Amino acid sequence: MQEFEGRTAVVTGAASGIGLATARALAAEGMRVVLADIEEGALAKAEAELAGAGHEVLAVRTDVSSLDEVERLRDRTLECFDAVHVLHNNAGVLVSGPVERLSLQDWEWVLGVNLWSAIYGIKVFLPEIKAAGEGHVVSTASTAGLSAPAVIAPYSVAKFGIVALSETLRHELEAESSPIGASVLCPGPVNTNLIGCERNRSEASARTHESTPAETAFMEGSRKLLSSRGLPPEQVASLVVDAIRDRRFWILPHPEWIELLRERVEGMADGGRLATRSLA
Repeated sequence: MQEFEGRTAVVTGAASGIGLATARALAAEGMRVVLADIEEGALAKAEAELAGAGHEVLAVRTDVSSLDEVERLRDRTLECFDAVHVLHNNAGVLVSGPVERLSLQDWEWVLGVNLWSAIYGIKVFLPEIKAAGEGHVVSTASTAGLSAPAVIAPYSVAKFGIVALSETLRHELEAESSPIGASVLCPGPVNTNLIGCERNRSEASARTHESTPAETAFMEGSRKLLSSRGLPPEQVASLVVDAIRDRRFWILPHPEWIELLRERVEGMADGGRLATRSLA
């Protein structure tokens, strides 16, 4: 997709982090941007910022784990802008702890926001992108969707699913000789507030979570890693825009980790050896 000016993009998880940075970058390219997020205060602030900079923007408070709300997001988008050209499935949450100690509600929350939201997004928006005659679908996975570390199993399962979903979509679009592209974004550490995502979890769901020493250690280590060595979200957003323009499938903001993936493949050949370092 070469032309951005006057086209419409829908970005989920758009009130902060990679989502907001991508929305800013697409708006700077001349796109009309629809911001979807569950966090109303941050969403209103993001909308005001973009509108104040002279961009055409619509904010829709959306629980992306709900098909009804994703369909409502589509309807509001079409009412305001008539067409959709780019979809960025970016909303994500994380919960940590040993597999045996995680509650079913932990799994349901993470898979609902991280994986089902992308399934719903593609189901609901792809027909509209096809109707527009051009466009692109980007879905945010993670390096944890390429090699799974300890204590974040629901997150990794969802992100592996995003990679599979995106690969399948790309194959199907290419088989149709479609003008629509698909990409998967697999970042490592990015300086966002993902670790604080529990703020958007319902009390009923959160009540079932069991805190563990493994969770405490992971969260403390992750906060330090993201703040000290995490990439700026703006850098990741720039790669997303480039991938849309160039129809590039893989978006790997940390290219040095290709070597870790080679370790993973070598371990497959050995039949039992895992990569020695985490990719999360």
